[in-house]
Amino acid sequence: MIGWLSRWWRDARERLGPRRRLLRSGSDILPAKLPRRDLMLAEDDGEAWSIGMKCPCGCGDTVELMLLAEATPRWTLTLDAKGRPSLSPSVWRKSGCRAHYWVINGRVRWCR
Repeated sequence: MIGWLSRWWRDARERLGPRRRLLRSGSDILPAKLPRRDLMLAEDDGEAWSIGMKCPCGCGDTVELMLLAEATPRWTLTLDAKGRPSLSPSVWRKSGCRAHYWVINGRVRWCR
């Protein structure tokens, strides 16, 4: 019961709260402290290196996703007309909290 209720609350906050924004770090490394909700882009000379974010499950872990073409695994970042970020493929943490989710137009969509 508690697990179901906590998932429902987490999903409701994500649907009703503000969308996540894309912020730029200004360098090719992520800052030591990331914003609580927003995604941070590390880029150098216009080349995107990685995306960093706090895990949306609430565990507090930092999630870093590589964007470089040579990286494996690698994610693709797209922005909609309003500048809201989407990531592809999904993010599936294999250790720690084991969260599995998509970031679509600034919202986290949980995989079941």
